[in-house]
Amino acid sequence: MSRHITSAISQIFGKFANKEFPKKFQTFLNKTYIRLMGLDMREFDFPSSYKTLNSLFTRKLKHDRKFSLNEEDFISPCDSWISECGDLDKDYALQIKGMRYKCDDFIGNDFTQEEKNIIHDGKFINHYLSPKDYHRYHMPTNAKILKVVHIPGKFYPVNIPSLKKRINLFIENERVVIMCETQSKKIFFMVLVSALNVGVMQVSFEPRIKTNADAQKSSVYEYESLSLKKGDDFGCFEMGSTIIILAQKDMLELKITMNDHVKYAQTVAKILK
Repeated sequence: MSRHITSAISQIFGKFANKEFPKKFQTFLNKTYIRLMGLDMREFDFPSSYKTLNSLFTRKLKHDRKFSLNEEDFISPCDSWISECGDLDKDYALQIKGMRYKCDDFIGNDFTQEEKNIIHDGKFINHYLSPKDYHRYHMPTNAKILKVVHIPGKFYPVNIPSLKKRINLFIENERVVIMCETQSKKIFFMVLVSALNVGVMQVSFEPRIKTNADAQKSSVYEYESLSLKKGDDFGCFEMGSTIIILAQKDMLELKITMNDHVKYAQTVAKILK
């Protein structure tokens, strides 16, 4: 199967973003991008400190943000706009208002039907990260990582015009599906979805995952004793994209609504007992 044109475009952009230009020109590029996209750099290093555009895209906070240590508080994994959220209708979630997709298909064929059934009639949250957002992602609660599946796919844009015109966009795009278990034994999936110009989705705890590579088949990774703490930084998008949370029934009480803008570390839901 030949690679899709969106993959080639993303690879070309990735080469440009990773190129280290002479310092004066690189600083000019960085400042131009910051100005055009409207980046808020108050929590980050000076523009001239980033040697490539990619290092600017994947910038880390100078100081981690404070978040609730209450086990019941489920925090946002990223800075984002909530494009949709709410109740799952069996295994249907909203891509955008008026357009539904099946979570069973979204999670993929490498999860058993029993594993998929866990989230039926549960909750979902769509986090859209724009190019101006902080691109790193963090764990929303203390959790054990049970299983991770990398599903190769396309790299369609995930902005609103694209979501409105392309049915099942999330299902077509490349994604990394992470199955998690909370301390109270509740299950949720955290799904990283690629987009145009997102050549790489980093997953620091699983370096074998290589996104926008030559893989044609999904890869499965299972763990017995891998746990991450709330707030742990475990990777980033190399440009803006989407993170989708799918939680089992009666796990989350949402504290956000569609069109909210949220920040990493903000409490967005309560974990029900």
